[in-house]
Amino acid sequence: MDGYVDLAYDYPLLGAFWTTMWVFLWILWFLMLFRIIGDIFRDDTLSGLGKTGWLVFVIVLPFLGVFVYLLARGKGMGGRQIRHAQEQQEALDTYIRRAAGTPAASEVEQLAKLSEIRARGDISDVEFQRAKEKILH
Repeated sequence: MDGYVDLAYDYPLLGAFWTTMWVFLWILWFLMLFRIIGDIFRDDTLSGLGKTGWLVFVIVLPFLGVFVYLLARGKGMGGRQIRHAQEQQEALDTYIRRAAGTPAASEVEQLAKLSEIRARGDISDVEFQRAKEKILH
């Protein structure tokens, strides 16, 4: 491998490529390390002791810890990420529905009550149409 490094620095373009590759690999390594640490904390199936053990292993022996974690638990990382994203989306949807006001089910209830009032004869057909338009728009 030492010959490749010497060759790379004999040609400035190869030296720039070599440096760029190492920077890219280090950034990739740190992104993977932080994703694994986030996955350790996100996993609800791990006990506190299990989370602590994996975290210590990944921090004390980072290269070995990350590779062993990926081999042992890497298959479920995508599923946990998807589940977490779905939970966040559901929470956002619930918040938006609550903040927006009346949900669609209440419009149906309002129309049913309005039909009952018209059937009793308490309002005319014209008043019913105006109230119906007001509910629907």
